Amino acid sequence: MPELAARTDDPADQPPIVRPHSLWRAMARGVVGRCPRCGQGRLFRAFLKPVDRCGRCDQDWSLQRADDFPAYASLFITGHLVAPLAVHLARDASISPAMASAIILPITAVLAIGLLQPCKGAIIAVQWRMGMHGFQREPSAGDDATP
Repeated sequence: MPELAARTDDPADQPPIVRPHSLWRAMARGVVGRCPRCGQGRLFRAFLKPVDRCGRCDQDWSLQRADDFPAYASLFITGHLVAPLAVHLARDASISPAMASAIILPITAVLAIGLLQPCKGAIIAVQWRMGMHGFQREPSAGDDATP
C-alpha cells in the first residue's frame, strides 16, 4: 500500500497569496464565488451566506454588508437582458401574449435568482477592495484605486 503524504498546515508550505492588483480582478474572483483577496478560498458557505473567514488566507468576511444591493443589481441586469426579448416577442404578431409570457417569465426567474450569488460576490469584493464597512484597505503594487 503506498504511503500517503502527510498533510501539513504550515504556512511556509503554502504557495504565496496573490492579492489582486485591480478592483476588476477582485470582482471577478467574487463573481465566481472565490475569495477576492487570495482567489483560492471559498467565499460562500451556502447560496447567499458568506464564510466568516477565508480558509486559505484567513481574511475576515464577517464585516461585509451587502444587504439588499445584490438583489437590486440582479434585477437590474435581468431587466436589461430580458427587456429586448420581451420587446421582440411583443412585436412578433405570430405569438400569443400567453406564449410570450410562458417564455419570458421562466427566463426572468432563472436569471434573477441565478445572478444573486455572483452579484453578492462582486459587491463583497468591491467593499473589501475599497475599504468599506470596516474592511482595511490593502494597497498593493500597481494599485489602481485611490485610498
